[in-house]
Amino acid sequence: MKVLLIGGSSNIGKSTVAAALAARLGWKHASTDLLARHPGRPWPKGETPVPPHVANHYLGLANDDLLASVLDHYARLWPAIEQLVRGHVGGQTGERMVIEGSALWPATVADLGLAGVGAIWLTGSDALFRARIRSESRYAETDRHGRRLIDVFLERTLRYNRAMMAEVLSLKLPFIKVGSATRVEDLAQQCLSDAVLLCGRGL
Repeated sequence: MKVLLIGGSSNIGKSTVAAALAARLGWKHASTDLLARHPGRPWPKGETPVPPHVANHYLGLANDDLLASVLDHYARLWPAIEQLVRGHVGGQTGERMVIEGSALWPATVADLGLAGVGAIWLTGSDALFRARIRSESRYAETDRHGRRLIDVFLERTLRYNRAMMAEVLSLKLPFIKVGSATRVEDLAQQCLSDAVLLCGRGL
């Protein structure tokens, strides 16, 4: 395996797990979020308030349109992700890489068919997503407008996770269900051991 792809919805822990795995094994680490962001999480970052265009995005679209919008964004982003993967697989350095991100849509990844590329997806219960998003966004300390934004983001996250898992199960791709007590070290090891090489699956 030259490249390990870790997919999953927002706040499931992809970045933390990928960083821990890369640090432990001496692999490189990249996130698809760095290629292009859509449009970001709708809560303040430190002293920086939520940009108006981000708030307008989440409050101006219906649930179905929000999901369609992010899936369309990931479809447009895919050529750049594929170029990154192919470039690393074809490199002569022997370096290995972990790439994580919500943009790693199961059906698209399964069509790669590249030798040396493995993949796995992370999922969790609705309760886990709700607890993590509310904790990170400091939901309890937020005003009514801020909570509305967070609630919309949470609903889109849950809908994305359900749609993603429907494809994962349909394609018989590997996944791990993350729990609230799952240790990062254990999850990193499980990703490495349970990931499936995509080439030769006949997908």
